[in-house]
Amino acid sequence: KKNMLHEFTLSRGRAMINFTLKYCDTKQKLLSSYGFRRVVEAFVKKIKKDDPIIYDHYIKSFKTDENLVESLIESFKLLTVFKIEEVIEVDNKYTALFADKDLFIELIELLLQYWKKLERYSIVRNTRLGDGLQNVRFIQANDLFNDLVLTTVRRIQETVNGFDQRVYRQTTVGATASLTLNDVNWNCPIEYKGLTPIPFISTVVIRPPFITYTKRNTRDGIFQEHHQNPLNNIILNEDDWYVFPAKVGAMLTFVYFHKDFMAQGIGLSNLFELAKESEYIGKKPDIIYVFGYPDGEEEKRTFYYKDKKNDILIGYANYCDDIDYFGYMKKMLLTLHNVKQIENNRLPIHGAMVNIVLKNGKESNIIIMGDSGAGKSESLEAFRTLNESYIRHMRVIFDDMGFLKKEADGSIKGYGTEIGAFVRIDDLDPAYAYEQLDRGIYSNPDKINARVTIPISTYEVISKGYKVDIMLYANNYQESDKKISFYDDLDKAIQVFEDGARKAKGTTTEKGLVKSYFANPFGPVQERAETEVLVRQFFKDMKNNGVQIGEIHTSLAIDGRSKDGPREAAEELFSLINN
Repeated sequence: KKNMLHEFTLSRGRAMINFTLKYCDTKQKLLSSYGFRRVVEAFVKKIKKDDPIIYDHYIKSFKTDENLVESLIESFKLLTVFKIEEVIEVDNKYTALFADKDLFIELIELLLQYWKKLERYSIVRNTRLGDGLQNVRFIQANDLFNDLVLTTVRRIQETVNGFDQRVYRQTTVGATASLTLNDVNWNCPIEYKGLTPIPFISTVVIRPPFITYTKRNTRDGIFQEHHQNPLNNIILNEDDWYVFPAKVGAMLTFVYFHKDFMAQGIGLSNLFELAKESEYIGKKPDIIYVFGYPDGEEEKRTFYYKDKKNDILIGYANYCDDIDYFGYMKKMLLTLHNVKQIENNRLPIHGAMVNIVLKNGKESNIIIMGDSGAGKSESLEAFRTLNESYIRHMRVIFDDMGFLKKEADGSIKGYGTEIGAFVRIDDLDPAYAYEQLDRGIYSNPDKINARVTIPISTYEVISKGYKVDIMLYANNYQESDKKISFYDDLDKAIQVFEDGARKAKGTTTEKGLVKSYFANPFGPVQERAETEVLVRQFFKDMKNNGVQIGEIHTSLAIDGRSKDGPREAAEELFSLINN
């Protein structure tokens, strides 16, 4: 039986508005809706706790919370049509609301602020008919809904004030993000039939700036392989789950996420290419990730499983506050991708790659490899700002994770996995963080390790393949006069890259000088034996192909050098490719 049960739900600071079941297009429909009542109830509960002065003032007259909620809703409906005097004539009990007009205006403002603080999502599910909104233009429907909420609030404020506003702020008061969902048949092995009712996301609409606050703000530990399938016999409830069909690099990936982690699910749309229907209808995915499954365990369980029988890699994260951070969504997907690429004899690279075309026509493809906080994004950023006068074009192929592939002609090319970047706001030039306001998905901008997810490339660019010219290891902990040095000795180079040393900078819970194999705890650490073989093959091939292999000193973790270090390194790198 396919019916989404709820026209509106409100939980964990998240409002879900189901346009398929109910679409409000008049003030009266809006104010009479079940959803509006839920919001007013939750709001009254909140001011009872946080604004006792206002709450006590009204409860004196209305006695119970229910009565206060009821009277507020009724008065709002009347105020969209009548003047205050006429409302009081309808029922004398409303006198208590208007006795102190300033306080009532403050109450309306508080209610609006409460609504705006919620994460608000609207949804249209395309396959069944309700008395809601089907194939009407989805974006237009969201715009109209936004306008309706705005005009309703204004009408009420202006009636109570007795005059029109003079300054209008066109803020987002409808949904901050919206989804259209489709029911899709994919080639589902019998083991996973409990996933089949879940609808696929086909369109995402975001109204920036999109700001979310999550329970956690760092990621901890590494994902381990398990030898039992975590998805055996699980059945997902179609009212609580969505699937985002992502392309992680070239891997078709079905990301099932629980609606309580909606912010993470929406964040994916700025980070990975959303697959087209034709790419997954009737198909089997390379990867399945189930994010937020309530398995009754209190502590965090994040692991992966190789389903060899069906050739699908399975990722799993259970429902707990600890996974409420986008890093668990992103890095598990990249780990799954990398494990799969290692099986395909490709070498995952944790780092950044750029294609640079100079004004004099020279072109160079550079990889800077290093773990979190080593300075890869910072060096790119320094590069970008440094050389507007010399660079004709700069394309980011990847800014966090990519892979090397040996082509038929023997050359080594680099490919990206993501169309976006999940960047630390603290590390960036403040101007850069603000420039993203019109497209970014911000998480916890008030905290250390504040982040923004932004689109930085297109799927065409990341999947095209660029021949590697320069391969550098980002050293963030040693000072050096010469910022860039190359190795003649291949074994020495391999040792530095495999050592993966860096000074931790606080993007994870680590401190001090730490090492991770090949600077990549997302696949190579777990599949070390296989990766070691690939590293030697690829480095030998690169050397034979004339790739320059070396080290770049970013000084990022040295006190007082985090801004100048990457800039000086970028200057030296630039003069290197320019001569």
